[in-house]
Amino acid sequence: MGIQSALYSGVSGLNTNSQAMSVIGNNLANTNTLGFKGSRSIFSDLLSSNVFGSGGTSQVGRGVGLSIVDSIYSQGTFETTSSDTDVAIEGVGFFVLKEAGNDTAYYSRAGAFRFDDEGYLVNPEGFRVQGKLFDPTNNSTLLPMDPTDIQVANVGLIEANPTSELTFTTNLDENSTVISSATPIDPNNNATYNYSASSQIFDSLGESHLITVYWRLVNDATNTWEAAYTIDNDAATITAITDFDASTAGNQAMSFDNIGKAPDTNGDGVPDPFTTTVGPITWANGAATSTIELSFDCTQYDSDSIVIGQQQNGYAAGELTNVSINSEGVVVASYSNGRQINISQLVLAKFQNPGGLKLAGANRYIAPAEAGTIRVGLPGPELGKLFTNSLEQSNVDMGQEFVKMITTQRGFQANSKIITTVDEMLSELINLKR
Repeated sequence: MGIQSALYSGVSGLNTNSQAMSVIGNNLANTNTLGFKGSRSIFSDLLSSNVFGSGGTSQVGRGVGLSIVDSIYSQGTFETTSSDTDVAIEGVGFFVLKEAGNDTAYYSRAGAFRFDDEGYLVNPEGFRVQGKLFDPTNNSTLLPMDPTDIQVANVGLIEANPTSELTFTTNLDENSTVISSATPIDPNNNATYNYSASSQIFDSLGESHLITVYWRLVNDATNTWEAAYTIDNDAATITAITDFDASTAGNQAMSFDNIGKAPDTNGDGVPDPFTTTVGPITWANGAATSTIELSFDCTQYDSDSIVIGQQQNGYAAGELTNVSINSEGVVVASYSNGRQINISQLVLAKFQNPGGLKLAGANRYIAPAEAGTIRVGLPGPELGKLFTNSLEQSNVDMGQEFVKMITTQRGFQANSKIITTVDEMLSELINLKR
C-alpha cells in the first residue's frame, strides 16, 4: 500500500508541474502582448493519510496539487508611440469596454485605440471604449450621466460661429501728441489719430472681416482718449465710439488715472475694461447682422503704443483634421479653423479584488462577483494616471520565467524518477516468488 501511494504521489507531481509549465509557457508567449499581466502557479500539498507505528500515529502526504493560478497586476513598462489615440495607465485602473448592442462590461489594460467607420473609439477587436460625454453647449462640463460609447459624429464641416465678443489688450503711449477732437477721425489721414490696430472677426456664414480701431489723445492733462472703428477698412463706415462703460455713461472718451490705469468702477481694486457695443453690422453677403461687444483692456504708460493681445470668440467653418486623447483622458477633436471640441473623457475601473477577474481573451477581463466592488470614475490619483502616445507592455520578466522553467522541469524529472523507482521496487516485490 505504501509503495503504491508513492506511485500516485509521483503522478500528482507530474500533473502539477505540467500545469505550472503551461502557465510559464503562456507568460512567455505573451511577453509582447500589450497590457498583459503574467500569472504564477501556487502549489499545495494534498491531504495526508494516517499511518500507525510504535511511536503513535503519523501522517504521510499523498502528493501535490495546484492550489491556484494567480494573476500578477504589477505595472508594465511603457512604449512611446506616434498614435494620438494610444493611451497607457499608470496605476490600478482598467479601461472599460463594451460590445455594440451588449451591456456586458469588459476591462482591459491595453490602450491601443482607434476610430471605426462610424466614428466610435474602439479597441482592435471593435469593442467600444466608454467615457463620460461633455456638454456640447459649453465644451467644458461633463454631462451628469453614466459612461457611454465615445463617438466623434461630426466628421464633416462644423458650422461657423459669428463673433460676438472682441477684446483688445493694449497700451496707449502716454507721450502721444494731443490731437484736437474738432476734426473727426479719418482712416486716410493719420494726422487725425495716434494709433490703430486691427482684428479679424467672423460673420454667421464664417466669412472673415477686419475691424480696425483708431485711438487719439485729446487731453493730456486728464489722460483722455477718443476712439473710432471701421469695418473691412472702409473709410466710409468710420464710426465714433460714443459710450464707454468704464467711464461716465454717454461719454465718448476713455480716461486713465494718474498712474495710467483705467477706472475701478466697482471698487474691487481691479481696473475695468472700457466696453462698448459695435453694431448691428449688416453684411453684404447675406449673413445675419452682427452685434459685437468690444472691450479695451487698456493702459496708458510711458511706452510705445502696442497691442499686447487680441481675443475674439468667432470662427469660420472647419473640417475635422485630427482626434487625440490628452493626459486627462479627454478625447479632443481638432478642426481646420483652430477650433478644438472636447468630446468625452475616458473612465477607468478599479476593483476591490483584481485577482478575482476572469480572462475573456483579446486582452480583456470580465468581473464576476469574486472581483468585489467596482469603482468607475475619471482618471486621477485613485484610479490611475494616463499617458498619451504610449502603450503599456507586458509585465512578464523573461529571466524570472526561465528560472521557473528550470525548477519546474527539475520537479517534473524528480517526480518521473519516483514513478520509475517505484516501478523497480514493485518489480523486485513480484520477483520474490520464484
